[in-house]
Amino acid sequence: MVRRSGSFGCIGLRRLRALRRQTDSGQSYARSEQGSALVETAVAFVILLPMVLGILQCSLALYAYNFVSDAAEEATRFAMVRGSTCTGFATACPAVPADVQNFIRSLNYPGIVASSLTATTTWPSTDPSCASPCKAPGHPVSVTVSYPFLLSIPFVPAQTLNLTSSSQMVISQ
Repeated sequence: MVRRSGSFGCIGLRRLRALRRQTDSGQSYARSEQGSALVETAVAFVILLPMVLGILQCSLALYAYNFVSDAAEEATRFAMVRGSTCTGFATACPAVPADVQNFIRSLNYPGIVASSLTATTTWPSTDPSCASPCKAPGHPVSVTVSYPFLLSIPFVPAQTLNLTSSSQMVISQ
């Protein structure tokens, strides 16, 4: 007859105690690792957050450049239909550079500081019979729009990007 102590027996009790010691030592190891996940997350955020903010800033710069390009085309069209023979407009007929400047500042795109927009309007013509600036139909008008964009990325020195776009069309009236 085999004598048993408890329900596990003599050999089973030794194994249970050994298993308990292994589990206890494993738990003490896990307790010393508890703060490491927090540190790893912090290090990852220090790298990830500036990268995400940098992508957002570059996206805003592309948006601003798209606006500057669109503003140049719209301003050129504004000047194109307001040549020396224009009729039907209550104001800015014929257009002068100040009119074009006021027009691009009135476009009001969100996120763009309108007072920072500058427009340079020229009426380049090689025709000697037309007075300078030549605003007669059939001659070109050129508009250059520029906008200073402050690029601010964490851990990188801030830079101002001068976004510039030009457009040229032929005066229609």
